[in-house]
Amino acid sequence: MNKMELIAQVAADAKLTKGDAGEAVEATLANIMKALQRGDDVRLVGFGTFSVSQRAASEGRDPRSGRTIQIPASKNAKFKAGKVLKQAVNN
Repeated sequence: MNKMELIAQVAADAKLTKGDAGEAVEATLANIMKALQRGDDVRLVGFGTFSVSQRAASEGRDPRSGRTIQIPASKNAKFKAGKVLKQAVNN
């Protein structure tokens, strides 16, 4: 399912226009991103938790030349599925 299909399904389920559903989906995603940028977790009970993890700087190897390279530290978005979502996927 892509974003447009999600918007169409939300519109049908919530009896909204596709425009209104699109705004709701976009606003939801934007607010999740803003919270993660601030370093906050987003917990949707039963669904899951979005969080930010820190990846430490490390050394890697350039596959072409074989030289050692430095990989800088970075932050990554992470999602951990909640109990209800896990059960829904497994049933």
